[in-house]
Amino acid sequence: MINESLLEALEERRSVKKFKSEMVPMDDIEKIVNAGLYAASGMGKQSPIIIEVTDKATRDQLSKMNAKILGRDTDPFYNAPVVLVVLADKSVPTHVYDGSLVLGNMMLASYALGLGSCWIHRAKEEFESEEGRKLLEKLGIEGEWEGIGHLVVGYPDVSGLKAVPRKENRVYKI
Repeated sequence: MINESLLEALEERRSVKKFKSEMVPMDDIEKIVNAGLYAASGMGKQSPIIIEVTDKATRDQLSKMNAKILGRDTDPFYNAPVVLVVLADKSVPTHVYDGSLVLGNMMLASYALGLGSCWIHRAKEEFESEEGRKLLEKLGIEGEWEGIGHLVVGYPDVSGLKAVPRKENRVYKI
């Protein structure tokens, strides 16, 4: 069975960099997180974890930490009300790849639900910092974790996002 709508979503989903402040329903957030939990992982180890942030104070704390690393006084989360942080167990050799697949699944799930999303980097640096380690400790998360990325999610405050043409000569056939 061919799932044409999935193939279309793969081509149509774009990163959103301007969000409305309206909160996403918890049911939709759970669907997005669940899609992340079903991502493929090396040897089925399921090494990544997801921190679901809907608390504005914690969201703003993460934003400030991220902006400091970025070196800009801005909101790197583009006003999105939801931040889904993906971390992965450093002891698993495929942890970066596994966490990347989680983020990819969640981006597609967000799009399928009519929401916008954007992968934001610098989670690695955030959770290597003293402040990041204290946040994990506060949440009861123990062990050696690497921040893979943040997925910011919300209602887009932009429309008409289109893919740029694909570059040529990126596929080699044997």
